[in-house]
Amino acid sequence: MSFFNNKVVVVTGGSDGIGRALVDALLEKGARVATCGRNHDKLYQLQTNYAGQPLFIYTADVSREIDCDNFIKETVKHYGTIDILINNAGISMRALFNETDLETLRRVMDTNFWGTVYCTKFALPYITKQKGTVTGVSSIAGYRGLPGRTGYSSSKFAINGFFEALRTEMLESGVNIMWVCPGFTTSNIRNAALTKDASAQGSSPMDEGAMMSAEECAAQIMDAIEKRKRTHVFTMNDKRTVFLNKLIPSITDKLVRKFFYKNGELVK
Repeated sequence: MSFFNNKVVVVTGGSDGIGRALVDALLEKGARVATCGRNHDKLYQLQTNYAGQPLFIYTADVSREIDCDNFIKETVKHYGTIDILINNAGISMRALFNETDLETLRRVMDTNFWGTVYCTKFALPYITKQKGTVTGVSSIAGYRGLPGRTGYSSSKFAINGFFEALRTEMLESGVNIMWVCPGFTTSNIRNAALTKDASAQGSSPMDEGAMMSAEECAAQIMDAIEKRKRTHVFTMNDKRTVFLNKLIPSITDKLVRKFFYKNGELVK
């Protein structure tokens, strides 16, 4: 029997990318799933695809505290409890800081950091009763700041710090607080990434075909949850980056710049 069988699992941002892959995989494993997103039509199509299965959908913008509160309340009303929360919803950005409107950074922080805080705050009492798991989907950008992504990196550093502090507070509660750090993953996140004026980028500057699939990413997240890990950095390249950034940060600055820049221009 699957570890996730009959567990109530909440996934934010479940209509696209990693979130959608998580919903698919969790339902296959027998979980009772609740998910939210801003696009009602995509959520409705998702529910239609899984008609008759234990999937609860709710239209919500996680950057809004009231939406998160209502989403969690409606999930508990529907299922009775929550065993696992996966804070997956997030947006990215691509713009140099000195050219960027502050609204871009504000929107990234509101969604990535505050959305995680809101949902965790409202779900934690139920998860504590179940001695379950709270998971944050962070990024290598939460360990190493990336050029063109000052707001994104800031939000992910904040998520890592938030979960590390919360994990320590909850250490004797039976609740597992953890965060996972996927590498570059094929999803819509780069197409929807905000530019300097907070508009959507519309296309990805990266080679999407060379990236980890959303399905593989979801599988690794679920494995980490089942093993009740503290944290999980997915790829060997990202683990190497974390290590080098601690050991030789000034050299890592140059290596990271070389990866993202060509002829003095940000190309990734």
